[in-house]
Amino acid sequence: MARKRRRRNNRALLAMAAFAGFCVPAQAAIIGTCTIMVGASGTMTANPAISILGSKQAGGSSASATVVANSLLCSILNLLDCYSVSAPPPAAFSSAPSGGSTNVTFASVFRLDGSGVDINGSVPQRVVNGTHPMQVDLTATKSSGIFPAGSYQGTVTVRCE
Repeated sequence: MARKRRRRNNRALLAMAAFAGFCVPAQAAIIGTCTIMVGASGTMTANPAISILGSKQAGGSSASATVVANSLLCSILNLLDCYSVSAPPPAAFSSAPSGGSTNVTFASVFRLDGSGVDINGSVPQRVVNGTHPMQVDLTATKSSGIFPAGSYQGTVTVRCE
């Protein structure tokens, strides 16, 4: 009889181990998700001195995105700050004419939920579960000289962590 019990116990342990293996992916679903949906691209325009290109300059426009934070664990534990959003500036233009990237510094700001308050793009902003509309602005400043004529493109990466 002892031999039969061991086999049953071994089968039970094997079944529990197999079941535990199937449960591992479920943990990722419990932790939550943060989805970023890219909206409209922004437009950078030059200042009169042609030393600044920015989406906040006259005639420019902000880029937009929507962040959807959803975390069951945060809801259950009543934590309101499970995700943080940021939009740090790029190190360089994605594309620019010859000499356009020389002596240039970049700065980005963003606004969440229709707020008029600019948040430094490099500073993560905590968000609660839900949908958060976001506007992003990029400014490129040339420390000496002017921006040469041509087409410029800068890419700001929105992060949700």
